[in-house]
Amino acid sequence: MPNAKILVVDDDPDILAILRDNLELDGYRVLTADSGKAGLELASGEKPDLVILDVMLPDVDGIQVCRVIRKTSEVPIVMLTAKDRVTDKVLGLESGADDYVVKPFDYLELAARVNACLRRGKASFPLRETLVFGALSIDPDTRSAVVGARKVPLTRKEFDLLTLLARHEGRVLDRAQIKKAVWPEAKLYEWSRTIDMHIRNLRTKIEKSPETPRCILTVPGVGYMFHAPADAF
Repeated sequence: MPNAKILVVDDDPDILAILRDNLELDGYRVLTADSGKAGLELASGEKPDLVILDVMLPDVDGIQVCRVIRKTSEVPIVMLTAKDRVTDKVLGLESGADDYVVKPFDYLELAARVNACLRRGKASFPLRETLVFGALSIDPDTRSAVVGARKVPLTRKEFDLLTLLARHEGRVLDRAQIKKAVWPEAKLYEWSRTIDMHIRNLRTKIEKSPETPRCILTVPGVGYMFHAPADAF
């Protein structure tokens, strides 16, 4: 996606310079920040199309920055981390990151992941018709969900997950199917709670009683199913 705006947040000036120069050569507009606070200010004010975010920052660590961004934005986030432990990768994904790259990294690999995230952000689902279930409307064109007159604030992955389940109303989707459709780029291990956390967030945002869900149902030992009775919302 030439001309997309990318925010790079890293406290290493050499990495900032290398990424800025290479990304600009690839046709991107690049913003840089050397701290978590500066990154949050640019993410809020500049509305980038993608964020490349280092985990180890001097003030606010990248995990916290990712969580703050995810409260208000579905912008794709690629984490940079010097840690190659599985737990660190899972923590980044569960905080809302879309992908991660371990330092030291090859720029061509990072560029490929950036391109993939930008493509998914623009075309996560090829079918574009609005899905309506009583008071709940899901619009793929605007990537928005509305319950009654209330717009539901969803992250990109939450929207993708809700749309996937809604398109298969009445059908049980197992964890492997959900992972393949919503997190194709990530290595989600069997014990990861990423899917469960996103299901919980969706229930909190759209169900009348999240503790006793009637719309997004758990099928023990299998996965999840979308069910939309008329009075569910």
